[in-house]
Amino acid sequence: MDNPITGRSIIISNGRCGSTLLSDLIAEQPDTLSAQEFFMSVTPWARSQEVITGEEYWAVLAAPKAELATLFRIGLAPKEVRYPATGRWAGRMTELPRIMAITLSKLTDDPDALFDQLAERVPGFRTQSVAGHHRDFLDLLTTLTGRRRWVERSGGSSHLAPHLLKGFPDCKIVYLTRNWEDTARSMSRHSSFQLIQLRVEFLGRCGVDPFRLAPGQSVPADLEPFLPDRLTAEALRERGRETRRYLGLCAFMTSQADQALVDVTPEHLHRMSYEDLVADPVGELTRLGRFLDFEDAPQWAGRVADRVVAPTRPQPATV
Repeated sequence: MDNPITGRSIIISNGRCGSTLLSDLIAEQPDTLSAQEFFMSVTPWARSQEVITGEEYWAVLAAPKAELATLFRIGLAPKEVRYPATGRWAGRMTELPRIMAITLSKLTDDPDALFDQLAERVPGFRTQSVAGHHRDFLDLLTTLTGRRRWVERSGGSSHLAPHLLKGFPDCKIVYLTRNWEDTARSMSRHSSFQLIQLRVEFLGRCGVDPFRLAPGQSVPADLEPFLPDRLTAEALRERGRETRRYLGLCAFMTSQADQALVDVTPEHLHRMSYEDLVADPVGELTRLGRFLDFEDAPQWAGRVADRVVAPTRPQPATV
């Protein structure tokens, strides 16, 4: 790499817990690359133990993600997608490379140009594990954007925690949590989490990933309308009306992260909650900045803390 990388960190969370806000605030620290939704964009690959070439690695990064393509098809793209309306793929979003939708588009107004720079260099990566490629990719992205450290954050990464902790043993880990009731309510209104919950239900009921269905493989009749090629916006929205589904998703994700932190305890771990962040933005952000080795942690916290605002809670219905 052209310049030494001084820090590598990963934020683990269930999602819908202020993690996007946290990434946006971290992006305001001038020496830090805030890599958003990278690991989730490459799932389930993030869990792979394969050893592959740089060309094979780039072929996946440059390909569309089936789950996101489905959401584009039915008109429910998540609001986090930042790809510009004038971009190269703007007229064919179902073909958008997975790293373009959020990760690259959150870093620059011209993600196509950054994509082209990566296309020149990533295929030349040495043959290594997928985790090794991920590290080199994030290091390269940090260098190309003129930063010195990176912090990756993907909403819903809790269920990847066992693999992230094993694959990145020297990374600093931030574990961000929020009470399940509010998290589940927020998940139920978000298309990506509606799709994640649906996928988990498929796996739990019949052991089948609906996005990797083998030829001739069948699913229960009541799940057939939710297969990717049959799914509609109305059907996905309807599933969001039952918050109980998402409380179960919170429990599943949290159990994955909590057990991983016991099994593979990171050397550097910082725990924080959304509730504490809202109650004391300056204090919580200062502590986070120091953990991430921001030289200007108190100043950074003071600059961005006013963007942390308590959410409006739904009011009970009146008779």
